[in-house]
Amino acid sequence: MNELTKKLFNYFLIGTFSVIPIVVVLQIIFFVKDLISDLFKVVYAFSDNYLYTGIFFVFSFILLIWIGSTIAEKGRSWVIHLFDLIISKIPFISTVYRVIKKVINMLASHEQTIAKEVVYVEYPKDGIWVPAYVTNRYENKYVLFIPTSPNPTSGFTIIVDKSKLIKSAMDIEEATSFIVSVGVDFNKSAETLNLP
Repeated sequence: MNELTKKLFNYFLIGTFSVIPIVVVLQIIFFVKDLISDLFKVVYAFSDNYLYTGIFFVFSFILLIWIGSTIAEKGRSWVIHLFDLIISKIPFISTVYRVIKKVINMLASHEQTIAKEVVYVEYPKDGIWVPAYVTNRYENKYVLFIPTSPNPTSGFTIIVDKSKLIKSAMDIEEATSFIVSVGVDFNKSAETLNLP
């Protein structure tokens, strides 16, 4: 009976771990659905008319497309610039907004090569190598964000000399996948041979 219990428990764990990615994706979908639903209720509460609410959402969709195309073609949008000016006058909020905007630009920018660079650094001590995102550079000093597994949004920010780094062929998506999967998804495993 003990063997049967072990086998059932093993199958239960395998089934649980195989369903976790599906549950996480469903949670994100439900979160976005609830967010849009709440926004719809707020807009509908003002207009009390489905037609006006629908027009508002269509207009918002078109506005976002226009802002996106303006930024893609010209590098900036006057709507966003105006909002930046207004936010910059509010003491605490301006700092939070500026930092969030920089982080999003770092991860989303197609032109900024610094933000896309992944390196290996010895951390927390010599002989232990971890992947890190290069977030900034000052001459031969690199500012790195070292994400932690399995949640890459938490981690450490450090400054190290360029000589202490080994460049990686991974991009941010591959490095993030490596971190989230706690090393299971590592398609650049040959790089480990270059680490001292």
